Amino acid sequence: MGWGWRTASIVVAAAFGLAAHSAFADVSDTDEDQDTHILAAYSKPSDYTAQNAANSDAAIKDQARVLLFATSDLWRQGGFSYGGALWALNGLDRDGPVLKLMFGGGLYHYNSGALGNIEVAGREFAASVLPGWRFVHDNLFVTVFLGYDFQNHRLTPDDVSAGLRGSYNGLRTGFELWWQPTVSTMVAADASVSTIGPGYNVRLAAGVRAFDSFYFGPEIQAFGADDNYRQFRAGVHVTGFRTGLFEWSVGAGGPPTATTTTAPMASSAC
Repeated sequence: MGWGWRTASIVVAAAFGLAAHSAFADVSDTDEDQDTHILAAYSKPSDYTAQNAANSDAAIKDQARVLLFATSDLWRQGGFSYGGALWALNGLDRDGPVLKLMFGGGLYHYNSGALGNIEVAGREFAASVLPGWRFVHDNLFVTVFLGYDFQNHRLTPDDVSAGLRGSYNGLRTGFELWWQPTVSTMVAADASVSTIGPGYNVRLAAGVRAFDSFYFGPEIQAFGADDNYRQFRAGVHVTGFRTGLFEWSVGAGGPPTATTTTAPMASSAC
C-alpha cells in the first residue's frame, strides 16, 4: 500500500484553539509586542496601570476571536489542500457561537472499469460555511458544526459511472475535540459527514509531551464516499510544534485498507 501524509499548518493553535490568548500578540497600531505594553504599564502610576492593563487585556481577547488554519493531505492516489478561518463570538477559549469557513481542493486519480480499466484524473473544488457552537470546560474543548457544503468534480476523461461528477450542494455536520487530561498528555478527535456522496471522515489521535515542544503519539483516520471509496489509515503524529505565531501538526502513516470502485473523494475535516 502507498503511504499517506497529513499536514496541518498556519495557526492550527494546538488543535482547536488552546493558543487563543497568543493568537495575535500585538495590541496597538504600532509594532510593539505585548511584553512592551506590560512593562510600560508597570512604569505608570497605579490608576493608569490598572486602566492600561484592562484595555490591553480587552484588546488581546478581542483579537483572539479569529483562528486561521490550513491543512494538506498527500497519498498515492492524489493530494488535497484546504484553508479557512474559525471565528468565535465570545473568544476562542470560551463557550459560544462560532463560524467556520473552509475552501480548497485537489487532484486524484483512479482506474475506471466502465472505461476499460483506464486511468481517470479528477479535479475537486470544495467549500463549506459551517455555523456551530463551542463548549469549553477546563482543558476540554468541543465544537460542533452544521452548515452548507459545496463540491465540484471534473473528470478526464469523463466517467459517467463515477459517483461524483459535476457540481453538488449539500449539508455537512461534524465535531472537533481537544482534551488535555494531564499537563503532558492530549487527545484529539474530529469527524464530519456530508450529504454529498454521502461522504465521511473520522480521525483520532493521542499524544504525550516531548522535549517540552510538541505532542507525539499514534493516530488513526478513516474516509469514505458513496460506498465507492473507503480508506483506513494508521500512523503517528507530531502536534503543537510552535514557531512564532504559528503552530504545526504533521502525521505520517500507511493505509492498511483502501478500496476504490469509482471516483475517490477527499472528505475535508470539519
